[in-house]
Amino acid sequence: MSLQELEQDPFDADEFVERLAWRATGNVRTTSETFNPMALHAAFEKTIKDLKEMNQNIMHQVNQMQTRCNEEETAHWQRVAELHKHNQAAFGHFKALDERINFVATKVVHLGDQLEGVNTPRMRAAEAQMLMTYFSEFLEDKKLSRLFEDPFQVEKAADIIQKLFLISQELPGGGKFDRARGRIAETHSKIEKQLIEDFRRAYFDGDVQRMKRIAEILSHFKGYELCIDIFIEESQKGAYNRPVIFDAIPPLCAKTNALINEVFRTPEAVISKFVLNVYQGKLKSYLQTQLSDKSDLEKYLINLQSLYMKTIALCDQLSCYCLGNDTSFLSKITKNIFSQYLETYVSDETNFLREKSRLILQKFYESKNHQRKNIQSGSIYDIRRDIQAVIGARSNFNLGPTIENYGGETFLSQEVVVNLLQEYKMGFKRCHLLCKQSEVANSATKMFELMVQHLCVEHIDYAVELGLQAIPLSDPKAEPEIYFLDVVGQTNTIFHLFEKQFADCLLPLVSGTVGKHRECVQRKREILEMIENKLDLGLDRTLAAMAGWVKYLLTTEQKKTDFKPETEEGPLHMFSTACEKVVKYINSIVKLIHVGLDGKNVDAALTEFGFRLHRVIYDHLQQFQYSHIGAMLVICDVNEYRKCVKEFQIPLVTRLFNTLHALCNLLVVVPENLKQVCSGEELVELDKATLLSFIQLRVDYRTSKLNAIRI
Repeated sequence: MSLQELEQDPFDADEFVERLAWRATGNVRTTSETFNPMALHAAFEKTIKDLKEMNQNIMHQVNQMQTRCNEEETAHWQRVAELHKHNQAAFGHFKALDERINFVATKVVHLGDQLEGVNTPRMRAAEAQMLMTYFSEFLEDKKLSRLFEDPFQVEKAADIIQKLFLISQELPGGGKFDRARGRIAETHSKIEKQLIEDFRRAYFDGDVQRMKRIAEILSHFKGYELCIDIFIEESQKGAYNRPVIFDAIPPLCAKTNALINEVFRTPEAVISKFVLNVYQGKLKSYLQTQLSDKSDLEKYLINLQSLYMKTIALCDQLSCYCLGNDTSFLSKITKNIFSQYLETYVSDETNFLREKSRLILQKFYESKNHQRKNIQSGSIYDIRRDIQAVIGARSNFNLGPTIENYGGETFLSQEVVVNLLQEYKMGFKRCHLLCKQSEVANSATKMFELMVQHLCVEHIDYAVELGLQAIPLSDPKAEPEIYFLDVVGQTNTIFHLFEKQFADCLLPLVSGTVGKHRECVQRKREILEMIENKLDLGLDRTLAAMAGWVKYLLTTEQKKTDFKPETEEGPLHMFSTACEKVVKYINSIVKLIHVGLDGKNVDAALTEFGFRLHRVIYDHLQQFQYSHIGAMLVICDVNEYRKCVKEFQIPLVTRLFNTLHALCNLLVVVPENLKQVCSGEELVELDKATLLSFIQLRVDYRTSKLNAIRI
C-alpha cells in the first residue's frame, strides 16, 4: 500500500479494496480450489494496521498545525490592538491640527478683509486720479497722451476710454463739457474700430488668445455685435466648397462652435446667431436657386420635399449644440426659410395631382384609340332598354340604345390605377411632411377628393358605365358576348388597392380630426355603394342576357316532336339537340364567372344564374306534351342539366334541379304508382298544383283518367 493511492481525488474505497485483494492473491485469477482465504485475511489485517498507524501520524500532524495556528492568531490580535491604539492617537493629532488650521485661516481671511478694505479705496482713488488726469487732457484741449495713439497699448487705452465715455455721458450738456464729450466720443469710436480690425487680423492669424482678449474688451462696447458679425462672416468664407450645401454645414458648425467656445464669453448666443445667419443667408439662397422654377410642378414638389427633409436632418445634426433656451429655435428658422414655399404648397400639390391624373387617364385612353363619351344613364336609358326588350321579342323594330362592346375592352387598367395611387401616395407623404399639423387633415381631405374623382369616378365609374351599355338585351337573337364579368373582376381588384391606400396613407392623416375622418369615411362609403349598385345592376342584366340566350336556344332548337314523336318505335336519344347546346353554353358561362369573379361573388352569381336557368327550363318544359318515349328523352335532358349545375357546387340550385328531375319522372310513372311517387322525398314538399301541372302534360292524361287520381 502507498500513500499516493490514498490521496487520489476522487478516492474510491471499493476500487481500493479490489486492488488490495488482487495483490493479495498474487495478481492471478483463482478458483474455489486454489483460493486461499487466510492469505487474503492476513493482507486485510496488515492493511488495517497500517491505516491505523497512518491515521495516528496524520492526527498528530493536525494537532501540531492547530496549535501553531492558535499561536499565530493570538499574536495577530495583539498586533491589531496596538495598531488601533496608534490610529486613535493619530486621529487625535489630526483633529488638533485641523482646528489649528481653521483658526489660522480665519485670521488670514480677517486680515485679507482688512487689507482689502484699506487697498480698495486707495485703488479707487488712484484710478479716479488717473481718469481725472486723462479727462483733463480732453477738457483743456491738450494733446492727448501717447497711450491713445500707441497701437501696442490699445487694450489699455480701450479700458480707459470706455470709462471716460461713460463718465462723459453723465456730465451736464450745453456747457464747457461739450467739447470734451465730443473728443472722448471721437477717440472712443476710433479705438473701437481699431479693436475690431485687430480682432479681424487676429482671426486671420489664428491667434485665439488675442481674439478672446479683444472680444472680452469689446463686450463693453456697442461694437461687440459688429465683432460677432465679422466673426460669423469670416468663418463662412470658403466653407461652401462642396456641391451639396447640406454636406458643408455640419463640419462648418462643428469647427466654428469649438472656436466660439474658446473666444466668446457667451457662446450660446453667438452660435445661435451663427446658425441663424447660415440658415437665412446661404441656405435660403440655395433654396431660392433650387425652387425658383415652377414650370414643372412634379420636379418642383419632389425638390421641395427632398430639400425640406434634408433641412430637417440638418436640424437633427445641429441640435447637439447649445442654442439657447428656445428648444424650437431650429424648427422656427426652418419654417421661416421655407415659408414662401409652404404657403402655396397645398394649391401647388392639388394642381399637380389634378393635372397628372388627367394626363395619366388621357394617355391610357389614347393608347386604346378611345374618345371619352358623355354617357347616358339613369331612368330614361333603362326605360329604353326595357321597351326594346318587350318590343324586340315580338318584332325587329329597334327603339333601344345601341349596344357597343368595344371588342371586349373593359377600359380598366391596373397599371393606370397603380400609377394614380402612387402619385397620391407620394402626395400624402408630402402633405404630412410639409403642412402644418393643424392643416394636415384638411389638405389630405382635398387630395382624397381628387383621388376619388379621377380614380373612382373618371376611371372606374366610367368603365362600369361603358360596361353596362355593352351588356346585350335580355332577349338576344345571337349568342351574347359577355364582357361585364371582366369589368366586375377588375373593379374588385382595383378597389382592394384603393382600400389599402385609404387605410395606409389617408386614415393616419385624418384620424386626429373627427370631422374630416368622418367625412372621408362617408365619401368612400358613398362612392363604393354607387359603383357596387351599378355592378349589381350590370350582373343582373348579364344574367338576364344569359338566361335569355338559353331561352332562345330552347325555343328555336327544341321541337314538339322531340317529346311527342309520331311513332314510339324510333331510336331513343341520350338527350336532345337543344339540351346539348344549352349545356355547352352553361359550361362556358360557368368558366367565365370563375375567371371574372372571385370569392363570394362567384357563389352569388352562380346561385342567381342557377335560379334563372331553372325558371327558364321549367317554363320551357311546361309548353310540351310528352309521350312515353318523349318523357324518357326529357328526363335525360333534365339529368344533363342536373349534372351541369351540380358543378356550380350550390346546394340550393342542385336541389331545385333534383326536384325538377323528380317532376319529370311523373311523366313516365304508371298511373297506379303516381300517388306513391308524389309522396316521395323529392316531391312531398311541393304543392298539389305544381304536381298536377306536370301530370297534365302526359299524352295519356285523359285516356288514363289521371284527373281522377287524388294526390
